[in-house]
Amino acid sequence: MSTITTTNPATEADIEVYNLMTEAEALRRLEACHAAFLEWRKLSHNDRSPYLIKIARKLRDNADELAALMTEETGKLLKDGLTEVEICAAIFDYTAKNGPAVLADEDRTHGADGKRGVVSYQPLGVIYSIQPWNFPLYQPVRVLAANLMTGNGCILKHASICTGSGLRLRELCIEAGLPEDLFQVILIDHDVSDNLIGHPLVRGVTLTGSDGAGRHVGAVAAKALKKTVLELGSNDAYLVLEDADIETAVKSSTMGRLYNNGQTCVSAKRFIVTDKVYSAFVDAFVAKMKEITMGDPTDETTELGPLSSQDQFDTVKEQVDQSVAKGATILCGGKAPDRKGAYYPATVLAELKPGMPAYDDEIFGPVASVIRAKDDEDAMRLANESRYGLGGGIFSQNEERALTLAREHFDTGMIRINSFGAADPNMPFGGVKDSGYGREHGGFGMKEFVNTKAIFLP
Repeated sequence: MSTITTTNPATEADIEVYNLMTEAEALRRLEACHAAFLEWRKLSHNDRSPYLIKIARKLRDNADELAALMTEETGKLLKDGLTEVEICAAIFDYTAKNGPAVLADEDRTHGADGKRGVVSYQPLGVIYSIQPWNFPLYQPVRVLAANLMTGNGCILKHASICTGSGLRLRELCIEAGLPEDLFQVILIDHDVSDNLIGHPLVRGVTLTGSDGAGRHVGAVAAKALKKTVLELGSNDAYLVLEDADIETAVKSSTMGRLYNNGQTCVSAKRFIVTDKVYSAFVDAFVAKMKEITMGDPTDETTELGPLSSQDQFDTVKEQVDQSVAKGATILCGGKAPDRKGAYYPATVLAELKPGMPAYDDEIFGPVASVIRAKDDEDAMRLANESRYGLGGGIFSQNEERALTLAREHFDTGMIRINSFGAADPNMPFGGVKDSGYGREHGGFGMKEFVNTKAIFLP
């Protein structure tokens, strides 16, 4: 029987061994989830809300345990794990509070004489959620909360390295009173996963992952005529315009590049700096990155923990090495310490150009790419040259001009002005181009997997 072994990336110690399920067992879980959905869908939105509130409470009550487990499995800073638990609880609370209004029937009219019409948002069935390891709780929760409110069931295939976090989330949901089979966690390989996508009882598929994974899952789902929501990678550009406040830009850029050990899809990754402020920004940014304390993720003073696995370390190292081989300059970092664990230092690369991984691709680690722009217009052009379009940022002391650039010119799904942040329950989350499609949060995720019914009354 095939197994999954989870490993602590800070200590390299094995944590737990899990058996992969057979396809037959996975299908039994799917069938059980569908049966639970048939009962769950009978509840009103207001009747579902208390379940979500109880799950939020259960998460907060177990925050220390959950944060420690996420740190053990993925190396994230313990303090970031505690923040993640609170974000997840807030998502359940937001969905419970706002879901009934978002999903309420809408009265419309039809015909020349204005006859009554009703638009009703009805659940579809079982939604298959394929999620990555960088936020072991948040990634599945943002799908789960929205779809429980909608009335759907949910099956989670989590990343293997955080299997324990996925299973513990399910346990807590059941402890909070959620019907046992309505949320399933399955441990399967990619072949079984592809077969599951095509099963008639799966009514929608959502994936967070790389653009390569998105292409594969999207193609498999399309063959079965299944709707997908794909939240994929990015190399988000943060523009330092000619009138930027350098202190603010450096502070937010450092946080934006190193949050979650640099392993966030909406991390600040490319720093496109106008010629006028290039030296001032780069000197201060490099100095700040050199000061970063790397070490034990459970230590409160640590600012940068290990990457999530040795595989992830190898990928980041190779991307940096390839960029340097093609002419990139290392301004700081770039050399892994001689110590146990998947540690990679805070790194800044410059002299970048197309054809380098640090220019074209997403580096999922604490590596910043600095790109020089002639002026503000050139900076905006360089930002939009990317094949990705998830998030981005603008540093400028002219907030209204920055807002205009964000609204009318920045070709991404999310833009931060003079700040950095990851996600907010009240704002839509998602991207364009190779960063995928569909939206989560802000009420939008609750309508991704519904049957929007048009009902015509005489």
